[in-house]
Amino acid sequence: MSLVTQPERPQLRTADDVIAYAVQAAVWAPSVHNTQPWRFTANGTNITVHADASRQLAVADPDGREMMISCGAALFTAKLALRSLGYVPETRILPDATDPLVVATLRWRRQSAPAIQEERLFSQVTRRRTHRGGFEPVPPPRGLVEVLRQDAADYGAALRVAVTDQSRATLAAITEMAETVERLDSAQVRELAKWAQPPGSLRLDGVPAFSYPARQEMTNPYFPGRDFARGHGWGISLSPWVSSNRYAGIVCLLTTSADVPAAWVNAGQALQRILLRSAAYGVAAALHSQPVEVGWLRQAIRVELGDGSYPQLVLRLGTVIQNAISVRRPAMSVLTTRRSNEMRIS
Repeated sequence: MSLVTQPERPQLRTADDVIAYAVQAAVWAPSVHNTQPWRFTANGTNITVHADASRQLAVADPDGREMMISCGAALFTAKLALRSLGYVPETRILPDATDPLVVATLRWRRQSAPAIQEERLFSQVTRRRTHRGGFEPVPPPRGLVEVLRQDAADYGAALRVAVTDQSRATLAAITEMAETVERLDSAQVRELAKWAQPPGSLRLDGVPAFSYPARQEMTNPYFPGRDFARGHGWGISLSPWVSSNRYAGIVCLLTTSADVPAAWVNAGQALQRILLRSAAYGVAAALHSQPVEVGWLRQAIRVELGDGSYPQLVLRLGTVIQNAISVRRPAMSVLTTRRSNEMRIS
């Protein structure tokens, strides 16, 4: 079954040990439909992160934007794992003209003790879960949103909060329309079905039936979730402790000033930092990619923003009682070591 605890810190500090530890953490990054569209190659003290085009959503994500965002989240997590060991990661984000699926290269040559906040973020790597539903009517901690905005800005992205009823209603309506458009598209439905596991599945990727509610949770305004069950009645029943008054949460939009692969990778880094920071404060996140998968609706959001920035994802933040369960493929199944290095790292 899946890993549910933090990776064990390696006893022998060889390059191979450190690489395995970093990748073991990186695979717990979020990805669209839990496609886990990444591969890692290692050579000495260098790790290269690659996008795995065989796991790209060809219908929903033909440009690979969501794939690159997912890989950016994995990159951030690998860097955070290195920091937890006291190493200072050096990163080069794209481009590689000879291989457009190269996301970034990562190496470590210096040491510095991790900050308390870095350790706190890393403690959430395997605990964080994507929420699919409404929230409890409990506000997140005061000041958290400003911290999250800075987290996004550190990676060249912006976390915009829908502060008015009208802006929240607009994003909700666009999300609902996008969900309707995709449900009426047979190619979209088939692609979604490929990544929606039936109960009892032993797959370690895709969206398992125990990770979303068995029925849509009505929030005000209403943000519909994906139809992973496709009428089969799959999903988990709500705990009796869950409030019947479901809250949409703090509605946010993650944007970038450019719409190129490097910006998508950095948006993924920003996203993972936001998600881990939120989890450290006891706050869960629901992610909606539907509005930015339908081109004309994504453009409508962009026009509404009015500053030329590009929407990458809609997020809702809030408090939950019932946590979802997720699955991941083993780290070694996505890692290729080109040259073994048994030299101890001092």
